Amino acid sequence: MSTATSKKMNSIQALNMALHEAMAADPEVIMLGEDVADPEDGGVMGVTKGLSTKFGDARVRSTPISEQAIIGACIGASMVGMKPVAEIMLMNFTTVAMDMIVNHAAKLRFMSGGQTKVPITIRVTTGAGFSTGGQHADYLEAWFAHTAGLKVVTYSTPAEAKGLLLSCIFDDDPCIFIENLPTYFAPGEAPEPGQRIPLGVARVARPGRDATVIAYGPQVHQAIAAASKLAEEGVEVEVIDLRTIAPWDRATVLNSVARTRRAVVTHEAVKPFGVGAEISSVIHEELFSQLKAPVQRVGAPFCAVPYSKPLETAFVPGAAQIEAALRKTLK
Repeated sequence: MSTATSKKMNSIQALNMALHEAMAADPEVIMLGEDVADPEDGGVMGVTKGLSTKFGDARVRSTPISEQAIIGACIGASMVGMKPVAEIMLMNFTTVAMDMIVNHAAKLRFMSGGQTKVPITIRVTTGAGFSTGGQHADYLEAWFAHTAGLKVVTYSTPAEAKGLLLSCIFDDDPCIFIENLPTYFAPGEAPEPGQRIPLGVARVARPGRDATVIAYGPQVHQAIAAASKLAEEGVEVEVIDLRTIAPWDRATVLNSVARTRRAVVTHEAVKPFGVGAEISSVIHEELFSQLKAPVQRVGAPFCAVPYSKPLETAFVPGAAQIEAALRKTLK
């Protein structure tokens, strides 16, 4: 597999590269999940393909269908010095393991006075677009961002996927790493070997002066598309890729909005009670007197993800909705 940045790679390949590098670098990195070993084809999407063959069944173990057991085993292993990576097949299935994630993984460091670290990475996949229905495609990042002790991370490109996953694996705190099903196969620039992207640091995906869009995951591409449309009219929109949802990079966001004085926050998760509400509130609290317009939020309707393809397409926020929100701030 080439590592030259001139080559293209999709997110599955980039994530696989990150896992290979982490396991090669540290024998304490282990992998648990349903069907993750090579006899089961390296997971439902093939992200872990080749790992059990290279590193052995002792470090890459296919488990029974029990999300609570997967997370519980990873927490226990982390407390004795290992760095477990758990694959939960779909983000909706974290609901089965919420006790382990919220009451144990997130809180053990606090409850031990900082003596116990829980360096686990919980990989989850989600995203609408394949008519998988209401129990398989929810973005639930707000639940986890609301829980002290968890870090919540996602990516917008293959190179970002690889660099962020490596940072999660070697972080001392539990990380929820969100993988985006609809963009798994989209090609992008291949990452450099060994490169890590610091957690809690956003990136400016597109510079601009007239308004700021704060996005993460696939919504970054929708925001860039909306910005490109407005650029044809001479409006320059800055797009910030949050990357780490919790803790989010307040400084980068506030500095951008202080300059542009207009902001839109977008996510695929439902709009009410979402991450966008928190970011919008902080912007209003910190920059109220400098804003030229109220912060606009873009998100999915407050309903389950539809199974019907036309309804599912209408459910997912796109460039048109972001463009409309931007135009509202520009009036």
